Amino acid sequence: MGKQKKGQQQAQLLSTLDDFTSKENWDKFFSIRGTDDSFEWYAEWPQLRDLLLTQLSSPSEINRESSVNPPESDAQILVPGCGNSRLSEQLYDAGFRCITNIDFSKVVIGDMLKRNVRSRPIMRWRVMDMTSMQFADNSFDIVLDKGGLDALMEPELGPTLGTQYVSEVKRVMKEGGKFICLTLGESHVLGMFFPKFRYGWKISIHVLPQKPSKSFKPSLRTFLVVAEKASPTTLGTILTSFHHDTLGSGDQARGIIEALETENKIRTNWSNGNDILYSLEDLKIGVKGDLLELQPGLRVQLTLGGPGQSRFCYKTVLLDALQNSDEFLYHCGVFLVPKTRAHEWLFSSEEGQWMVVESSKSARLIMVFLDGSHAGTSSEDIQKDLSPLVKQLAPANIEDAAQIPFMAASDGIKERKVVHQVTSALTGQIIVDDVVYEKVDGQLSQLSLPNDLVFRRLIFERSEGLIQSEALLTSEGSQKKVGEIGNKKSNSSKSKKKGTQKRKDSQLSVVDANNDLSVDHGYLASSYHSGIISGFMLISSYLEKMASSGRTVRAVVIGLGAGLLPMFLHGSIPFLQVEAVELDPVVVDIARDYFGFRDDERLKVHVTDGIKFVGDVSTKSHSSNGSRRELEAVGECIDRVDILIVDVDSPDSSSGMTCPAADFVEESFLKTVKNSLSEEGLFVINLVSRSPAIKEMVTSRMKGVFSKLFSLQLEEDVNEVIFALNSEGHEPPEPYSELQKLLKVKHPEMNKSIIDSAMKIKSLDG
Repeated sequence: MGKQKKGQQQAQLLSTLDDFTSKENWDKFFSIRGTDDSFEWYAEWPQLRDLLLTQLSSPSEINRESSVNPPESDAQILVPGCGNSRLSEQLYDAGFRCITNIDFSKVVIGDMLKRNVRSRPIMRWRVMDMTSMQFADNSFDIVLDKGGLDALMEPELGPTLGTQYVSEVKRVMKEGGKFICLTLGESHVLGMFFPKFRYGWKISIHVLPQKPSKSFKPSLRTFLVVAEKASPTTLGTILTSFHHDTLGSGDQARGIIEALETENKIRTNWSNGNDILYSLEDLKIGVKGDLLELQPGLRVQLTLGGPGQSRFCYKTVLLDALQNSDEFLYHCGVFLVPKTRAHEWLFSSEEGQWMVVESSKSARLIMVFLDGSHAGTSSEDIQKDLSPLVKQLAPANIEDAAQIPFMAASDGIKERKVVHQVTSALTGQIIVDDVVYEKVDGQLSQLSLPNDLVFRRLIFERSEGLIQSEALLTSEGSQKKVGEIGNKKSNSSKSKKKGTQKRKDSQLSVVDANNDLSVDHGYLASSYHSGIISGFMLISSYLEKMASSGRTVRAVVIGLGAGLLPMFLHGSIPFLQVEAVELDPVVVDIARDYFGFRDDERLKVHVTDGIKFVGDVSTKSHSSNGSRRELEAVGECIDRVDILIVDVDSPDSSSGMTCPAADFVEESFLKTVKNSLSEEGLFVINLVSRSPAIKEMVTSRMKGVFSKLFSLQLEEDVNEVIFALNSEGHEPPEPYSELQKLLKVKHPEMNKSIIDSAMKIKSLDG
């Protein structure tokens, strides 16, 4: 009968442990267990005593545990989540009298008070939630946690309660105090703990001796993690008192070793000044000086918010304007960068960020980068979540969060409809969408077109915010109708979109009312495409000579995209033999299925690597001696290229160069290009970068290889088309009129647009 009753009691106890954060469950647990049946987490006094007393005692008190009457300590000790453990009683008996125990279970606090009121009258017991303590700041020398943090950090609960608890521990801790935490050291616990105790803390980890056991099965080890409060700028690696090999090779050992190595790598990098990412708490304790004062030129990267603080976590950069100015409109402002534009050079580089600060007219700008976790959240909710956080980063003269304006980067899209999505093994996620822009600018705004312009875009998600290709959709489309329809703005397709309107993904009323629209290959929606063709005027005499003699000109475009540029060349310059080179067959299929791309005898597609293709051309051309005219005279095949255009995006736009990929501006490739060109050939490269240093680097390399360079600047210094001639040549007497005669464009307005661009081309010689 006694065994049956004991079994029922155990079952009742187990039923209370399904939620460690439930006050009612713990009240029931302690009521069933009773006052005298202590419950110990992880370790008992014999395993814990030596190591714990060493951490609690001053050097002169190290041997207190062996004393018959140990000296009393005046250290103020807090034991959160004390339960009915005997640890506090054992510490009291070891001479630590100033102990405050808290637990949110009134049952256990009542029982423990009764158990100790006579034998340990100085010890204090209070009913209190450890995640929201009612103590003044800097109240305790020691906070001793025996499994409390682990209980709050159960994986299904998430890190919110654990984060709140740790913040409270840091708040109530005195300078020089210690947070001593007994834990199993699980990765999700250490993953929260280590970042919270980076700046201003010294951390050491110790392993407790295992309790003797007859079982051959290895048990989990218990670790004692000590975080000692130091000066705000302290940042050191985590020290361990054990060799990693002594932990064994189980999951627990591997997890804690990996967590230690990862964290110490971060700390070492930060100590060397590399990739430092602060927390709001770091800045508030003065790691970067007094935040209440503006510090001209200050730039700090930090993580803002998170569990226990806000609904979302935000990657943030705080920047104080480079110099004080009376022209500031705001003491402090917030600038939201959407996920689609976060990797643009303007927002991802220091140089670009300072440009944003200047244009914002803010003395302090808090640049907040939104990501996938914020998708579907309204700007109002984001602002509401951020307001109390950014208020803590504002300078002293900001008294109300309402005084901090919120600004945002946007692409100016009024309506958007996704037409097709696919994931390619080479390119990643690819999206085809139809859009309506709030405003149409660029070259199409100058043309005689209807007000409601419809555009189709090709987007590579790997280059967030980059519009790979953009086509105008009209009822006079040159190809049969493909897919569904949408609407547009008309700057360069390979550029970053900007604007002031919030995008709305929705059914497009304009699209739904115009299902007969299709891609019109007689228009170039992108100004840089017109710019590329305008450079043909540099070799217009050669082109005219080839056309008049009935010979073809070989033009190669590296990077098919939606096929818009090759299709326009094919339709507008009859004597061109156009070849497009594209690495990804999925992109070729999309160009055909959604953008009306069609190849024929004069327009071919090579599915191969662009650099390899040019290398093969160079090898074949180099093996053929003599000029083009001499080779043609003896009937030899001509492999050289007359016009070579590089129009590819970079997978790594954070490098500062959105187009092209870095390999296409390496000196070795440029030399290969030169060898592959005919004597009077033209090399064209679309360069997209906001960095003057990168532009100068590319130009310098090209000058070292080619005889003459020319440039066409587009789109507020973002797009620049660079033209390189393979020989000195001579500028045609009337290059613009010669080019105009060569172009057989469908829409006369496009002819004018191309010639206008040609007139803006400038020499880079000298």
